[in-house]
Amino acid sequence: MKLVNLAYLPHPLGGYSFSNWKQVPFNGFPPNRGLFHFGQFPYMIFSIHMHIISDIRNILLTMQNMLGPKCKELEGEIKSLMKVWFSIIASLCYCYFISSNIPKGKLRLLSLTPVLCLFTFLPLQLSYVLPTGITAFLITWLTSFKLILFTFDLGPLSSNPPKSLPFFLSFACLPLRGITQNQNQPYPSNQTHQNHSKVNVRKEKLHFIIFPIKALLFGVLLMGLNDHKQKIDHTVIIGLYCILVFLLVDIVVGLCNIVANAALGIELELPSNEPYLSTSLQEFWGRRWNLIVTNLLRHTIYIPVRTALSRTVLGPQWASVPGVMASFVVSGIMHELLFYYVTRAAPTWEVTCFFVLHGVCVVVELCVMKWLGHKGMLHWAISGPVTVVFVVATAACLFFPPLLRDGADERALEEFRNLVDCIKETF
Repeated sequence: MKLVNLAYLPHPLGGYSFSNWKQVPFNGFPPNRGLFHFGQFPYMIFSIHMHIISDIRNILLTMQNMLGPKCKELEGEIKSLMKVWFSIIASLCYCYFISSNIPKGKLRLLSLTPVLCLFTFLPLQLSYVLPTGITAFLITWLTSFKLILFTFDLGPLSSNPPKSLPFFLSFACLPLRGITQNQNQPYPSNQTHQNHSKVNVRKEKLHFIIFPIKALLFGVLLMGLNDHKQKIDHTVIIGLYCILVFLLVDIVVGLCNIVANAALGIELELPSNEPYLSTSLQEFWGRRWNLIVTNLLRHTIYIPVRTALSRTVLGPQWASVPGVMASFVVSGIMHELLFYYVTRAAPTWEVTCFFVLHGVCVVVELCVMKWLGHKGMLHWAISGPVTVVFVVATAACLFFPPLLRDGADERALEEFRNLVDCIKETF
């Protein structure tokens, strides 16, 4: 077994030690991952962090000479953001090389516990609204849930043969979801596969066309709110915030999809499926809005709860009801955590009430469908607008107040204005 010589430990980003300017090849990690001495790993992590900190310092010193006055206001947040994300990458490397070689179950969960705790505290190192919110959403929520699935050899991080390190890091820290085939047809015909591929290609082409339009609309709405918010009615502002949340989720997830598709050549699911066309709350939450989170909640919460309760007096037919409610409760708690990172204020549990309310309504829809079948369905021309209005109205009453009360929206607009001024100064 080949041990790692710490004097020639590579930089994690380039394969060589940039800090010491030694271009020494490193062959300590053979294709079959994990073939090194377990006791050396803490020293490896320490050395990686030393290289990272040194290179961050060099990068920031170079950037500091190029920044204008407005950009220097963002310098502290940029430093913190880079340190946070390098810590995330180093932690995920530990998961890839160490935890993956530990048997699934309790022992692997024990090895992942320090990483899960670290991911809970990392967003507290940031202060700006959007970097904090996006990092918490991607890492504290999505990545942590993926690692929980990884504990039992489930989810996107588990595969046989194992994924390469770039694939593992991409699927771990980015909101990616590969195209999955129908479980009822595990071996589709060539014609079905071709039709499915054609549909996905058309969707991807349309996504590449619509993505810059969404990004432009997002920027225009933010600039409009910056300049004219005091003149706009509160109801209109809430409607605009709903549009901004939809655009932000689609832009963040869509950008990650574009980068991963270009770098890794993998076919990915789109972030959302036109949620404004939903004709029921079940369709909105289950098949249209934020499909990455929906898929994770389905595998981490809904399926385990439904499977456990299907053996009880509820039976398989009604076990889905507590599974749905559990998924909405967990979603509400995670949103409370995200809001705490952004506002740093004690939770009011309004956001949890928002998701519990929607969970109850989805359960009512399920029960009506079980009892009445399609006879209980309204025409889409009626159910569509009613669904959208209900989502927006309940969001105005329960979802947005914690953010508005603590001024998170004002801080986000101010940060966007500073970013625009920084770009103007630079170019």
